[in-house]
Amino acid sequence: MTLLSRRAALGLALAAPAALVLATRPAMAREPDTYQEQGIAIDGTDPVGYFDEQRPVPGSAEHEFDWKGATWRFASAETKARFMADPEAFAPQFGGYCAYAASLGYLAPTMPEAWTVHNGQLFLNANLRARELWLQDTDANIEKGRANWPGILG
Repeated sequence: MTLLSRRAALGLALAAPAALVLATRPAMAREPDTYQEQGIAIDGTDPVGYFDEQRPVPGSAEHEFDWKGATWRFASAETKARFMADPEAFAPQFGGYCAYAASLGYLAPTMPEAWTVHNGQLFLNANLRARELWLQDTDANIEKGRANWPGILG
């Protein structure tokens, strides 16, 4: 049997409480894959409306579909059916979080009025100023956002 030196014993004694604290730390929750408030994706806006009407169209609780951990709302049964047939074609990039923030490496909520359809994909932004900055170099911002995604979810 070997005896611990005074230094080794002191090191173990000091390390034990730190290890206990680290072991009992609560795990940080990962952000949802889809931007949502109270379970409703993208502020209840119909994502198909951005493509069909080139504007944000409010969705309805009458036409809901659960996808990727959130409830998506649609203006009509038709837009709901189109989304259900190919959600990836209509869902906003970066899970509906602010595309400009994603390009900078963080998450931010979005507002329906700050949007862009670029190369057939929907991008949402936190506000009109973020949209303005996003549009200054959309392709580079998309590339930066994709490099950061999904690591910024936590």
